[in-house]
Amino acid sequence: MSLVTPEQVKQYQRAGYFILESVIPDNALKALRAECMRYIEAHDREMEAKGVTTQGITHYKKRYFISNRSAGSPIMTEFLFSELMAEICRATLGDNAFLFNEQYVVKAADTDSKFAWHQDSGYVGHYHRAYLSCWCALDDMSLENGTVYILPYGRDGRSTRDEIIRHEVEARTNDKVGYHGDDPGEPAIVPAGSIVVFSSRTFHRSGANTTKDYRRSYLAQYSAEPIMNRDGSELWGRAEPILKDGARVGASV
Repeated sequence: MSLVTPEQVKQYQRAGYFILESVIPDNALKALRAECMRYIEAHDREMEAKGVTTQGITHYKKRYFISNRSAGSPIMTEFLFSELMAEICRATLGDNAFLFNEQYVVKAADTDSKFAWHQDSGYVGHYHRAYLSCWCALDDMSLENGTVYILPYGRDGRSTRDEIIRHEVEARTNDKVGYHGDDPGEPAIVPAGSIVVFSSRTFHRSGANTTKDYRRSYLAQYSAEPIMNRDGSELWGRAEPILKDGARVGASV
C-alpha cells in the first residue's frame, strides 16, 4: 500500500500541502533528535566564539536554523535518501528528484521565537520551478510549543498558485515576510514522527515556543530539477539525486 494516498496528492495540488502522521520510524526519530542536539551545542559554541547573538535568521538560545550538515552525518544522510522520502518525492515531484536543502529548525523555550509568514521560494528570490518542503516533527507539536501553520492555496490573495510574492526583510529578526493578511492559517497539531508536506509556494509560519522544552523539527527539501542562481551560472542550492526515472538512487541505496 502506498504511503501517500491519491486523496493527499489531490490536496497537495489543490491546497499546497498534506500531512503524514507518525511515519518516521522510531529509531530514525531518536537518531535525528540526537544529531539535532549535537549541532545545537556546536552552533552555540560557534556563536559564542564569534561574540554574536544573531547569525542570519538564527538567534542565540532562541531559535536555530542549522543548514546542510548532512555531509558530516550518516544518520541524516540515511534519512534524507530513504525510501520514505523517495516515496513522498515520487508522489509530489514525479520520477526525478534531487535533494535541494536540509536544515534543523529549532525553537528554544522563548516567547520571542515565532517565525513570520513566508514562502520558501521567497528565500530563493528569483523565479524557479516550485520545490518540495518536508517539515519533519521531531517532537509532539502543539500551539504552545510553536508548531507550523499552513495557509492553503486560495486564502493568501495570490492571483495564481505559482506566483512568488515579493518578500520584505523584517529588521529585528531578519525574517522575510510575504503575507500581511489576518488569516491565522491551519496549525499542524501532530505527534512526533509526522511530516507536513508542502510546496515551496505555500505560505507558512510558526508560533513562539512558550513551553520549557525545545521544539525540534527537521526540514528536508527536494526539487524536480536542479535550481540555478538568477543568471543560471551555478547551482543555487544542492542537486543530489534521490530519484531517477522513478528508481531510488543516492547516498543510502
